[in-house]
Amino acid sequence: MTTALPEWFYPGPSGGWTADMLDRLPPDAPKHVELIDGSLIFRSPQTAFHMLVLRLLEQRLTPPEHLVVAREMTVTLGLRQRPEADILLVERSALHDSLTSFKPEDVHLVIEVVSEESRERDRTTKPIKYSDAGIKHFWRVEKDHDAKPVVYTFELEPVVRAYVPTGIHRKRLQADIGFPVDIDLDPGKFIS
Repeated sequence: MTTALPEWFYPGPSGGWTADMLDRLPPDAPKHVELIDGSLIFRSPQTAFHMLVLRLLEQRLTPPEHLVVAREMTVTLGLRQRPEADILLVERSALHDSLTSFKPEDVHLVIEVVSEESRERDRTTKPIKYSDAGIKHFWRVEKDHDAKPVVYTFELEPVVRAYVPTGIHRKRLQADIGFPVDIDLDPGKFIS
């Protein structure tokens, strides 16, 4: 089954879409749209696993007072780059009610929960763009063979501006990202 896209989508602006254009999409545009390399990416419906992991991390991540957890917001990384992260840890001072996208310098941590349709973007494309922008911490969450979350944690190596792995976490996520993190990753305990 094929669904036609609305007229405003075709042919798209000359030279591709830009980050500021996302704020001017028509009201009938999908709620979750991100911009990668000047192309609009529409998110497909998410699985229960994705939703539960987002809820678990959003509620169990307890940052210091100057940081706040934000969910499903974009980060403007450049003229044609405005990816939407699943979860962000951002400077509280950057948050205001008319904000539609964060600046990379206000982002402390990006978390992407991998889904079937986003696998390549979440494993390769987005981490490179986030590290190039200087975002210090990146976590990628995947579903293991037992349908449990596995969190791959990375930290920016500032000289080469690339992420280096800092851990693979199953059952429990313990890390230091400028403050200690200790999260039980068992979603069964979370939803019961």
